Amino acid sequence: MSTFADPSLAHITPRDQAEILAQALPYIRKYHGKTLVIKYGGNAMTDPALQQDFAEDIVLLKLVGMNPIVVHGGGPQIDDALAKIGKKGTFIQGMRVTDEETMEVVEWVLAGEVQQDIVGLINAAGGKAVGLTGRDGGLIRARQMKMMDKDNPAIEHDIGSVGEITAIDPSVVKALQDDQFIPVISPIGFGEKNESYNINADLVAAKLATVLKAEKLLMLTNTPGVLDKAGKLLTNLTAREIDDLFADGTISGGMLPKISGALDAARSGVNAVHIIDGRVPHAMLLEILTEQAYGTMIRSH
Repeated sequence: MSTFADPSLAHITPRDQAEILAQALPYIRKYHGKTLVIKYGGNAMTDPALQQDFAEDIVLLKLVGMNPIVVHGGGPQIDDALAKIGKKGTFIQGMRVTDEETMEVVEWVLAGEVQQDIVGLINAAGGKAVGLTGRDGGLIRARQMKMMDKDNPAIEHDIGSVGEITAIDPSVVKALQDDQFIPVISPIGFGEKNESYNINADLVAAKLATVLKAEKLLMLTNTPGVLDKAGKLLTNLTAREIDDLFADGTISGGMLPKISGALDAARSGVNAVHIIDGRVPHAMLLEILTEQAYGTMIRSH
């Protein structure tokens, strides 16, 4: 990652470069050998320059002795693929209704196209990435999610092949890590009859981080982090403060599954959960290897 590859950095003297690297040393030491689960989605996943930055960050973290695991989403890519076959996605209470045909599309978009793109990017940047779905090594067991109507709990909506996690067996992930591979996981689980389930990627990342006792869970999003009602970034939150933000409606919409997953992970032993802006180049390195906060950090207490 020579500065001269990027002309905008040509003004940094070699001495300053050395200083910058030296300042990362305490963080490299602190997180050496530790597991980091990274939820990859949003703009970081669709903008080619940001894709490149992401792949370089992952490889660098691996090379300095950390264990990054990538869990990816793919909402926009699924919508594009459905549009090609003339299907329009429908949502109930923020969850994609997934009939059999939609599930087939979800599976080949996530486990085929999107996953293999990410694996290819990381490998091109000098890493050794391996793609997995929940079926590989029995990684993610799931069952159909029950969706109760938010206004009338007596009504249950059938949202098809949308799953909730019943168990995670991380042995395949551990085996790959120990062999210096970087696992890239599609959020697809399997049920008792070997049926496939589409699972919210934020929830998969949070659950995996919990089961692996990860040092950090990093969620790349299309926002600077959690914002207060005035639009100001909240850099540091505890579980109790988040409960208040849920209650007064500050956290709503697409942020809900993200934050509730993050909160569960923080309460279950993941040391820190970071919600960071995937639109910032090298956002992950900035968050992990510098003192500066580049998003919202959630702690259990």
